[in-house]
Amino acid sequence: MKDFVNVGLLGAGTVGGGVLKVLEKNAEKIAKEVGKPVRITKVLDRHVDSLKQEYGDKYIFTDNADEVLEDKDIDIIVELLGREHPAKEFIARAFANGKHVVTANKDVLAKFGSELFPLAHEHNCDFMFEASVCGGIPIIGPLKTSMAANQITSIMGIVNGTTNYMLSKMANEHLDYDESDPTADVGGLDAARKITILASIAFNTRFNLDDVQVEGIESIEACDIKYATDLGYAVKLLAIAKNDPENGVSLRVNPTMIPLSHPLAGVNGVYNAVFVNGDAIGEAMFLGLGAGRLPTASSVCGDIIDIARNMQHKSTGRISCTCFEEKRLCPPDKMSAPAYIRLQVADKPGALAAIAAAFGAQNVSLRNVVQTNDVLSNKAEIVVITHSVSEANLQMALQILRVLPVVEAISCVIRVEDSHLA
Repeated sequence: MKDFVNVGLLGAGTVGGGVLKVLEKNAEKIAKEVGKPVRITKVLDRHVDSLKQEYGDKYIFTDNADEVLEDKDIDIIVELLGREHPAKEFIARAFANGKHVVTANKDVLAKFGSELFPLAHEHNCDFMFEASVCGGIPIIGPLKTSMAANQITSIMGIVNGTTNYMLSKMANEHLDYDESDPTADVGGLDAARKITILASIAFNTRFNLDDVQVEGIESIEACDIKYATDLGYAVKLLAIAKNDPENGVSLRVNPTMIPLSHPLAGVNGVYNAVFVNGDAIGEAMFLGLGAGRLPTASSVCGDIIDIARNMQHKSTGRISCTCFEEKRLCPPDKMSAPAYIRLQVADKPGALAAIAAAFGAQNVSLRNVVQTNDVLSNKAEIVVITHSVSEANLQMALQILRVLPVVEAISCVIRVEDSHLA
């Protein structure tokens, strides 16, 4: 038995630097947690000279991946390079060399998990990735351990701090999204990668990024948030996974209206939260900072400690890939939810009746109708919230509305999560 658990770090950027800081600052505590000291022995990074100036001779820095991946004394590889390549190849090489892996790389997991998990199992290696979803919030571990006895029925999450910050700013300062931050990633792909990972664990089935229906927040305007508030809702970009026993598993990321009484409605700014519903636990929410140097490093270091403990007790590979089922996907047209729809219409007699008839023809039941009129322009704005409706019926109703002479534009469509509208 070696006197140390040796770690090779791939990437010493924002999160990697945080890992170095946490492991150094809490070295004595971590050694007691594990039973022996845990140390970084080699660090792979492009900026070797600047890192040597910053850290001196505390670590061996290299820009040659072979020096880390082929080092027989290194037990754990921590991959914090980001992006898909060469991170995926480095992780695969680590497993082939019998090294355990910790990563925060949601891109690699969402796209190549089906290749990498069998490799880890084949070589009896631990593969941990708590930091890949929601940074410092513990959610992967609880799903795999303390909630493992549950049949999970749904997961809803605010898993992108940037879009949550923007929507919070829009709500508080009455701004449209392009005024709040036009450079941010608002398309929903970051959240889609994270819900792919969460759903795969929760439903014990390997899902891919292509399985997720994705909408961003580009069409949301300040007036939509104001209407939502007046009707008792908050607008959030939610990543949602549901297991419908009849239709299958649905995965989607889209702007969503949720009741102001829902725990997720009060999650603002850069905070993330994941709301889980299971048959035994009931409802549980995990809240915290979803990004940042030290919160993410906290999760990475927690995984390192878990693996180091497993090594001490010769129990590595104990929790391998949990995707042992093949649940079917729900066809997109079978997905159902209530919807908020904002329309621009001509202010003339019979307009509202024609719109109601278009919805009725597709069995879309209306729960709320709000109409505002502009006398000078002879225009009106109509906002409706429907009861739960299948995606197929909703899209047919929208097609009919678009060709109605009284409808000038469908300005916004937002899905609603409200059990009272089922």
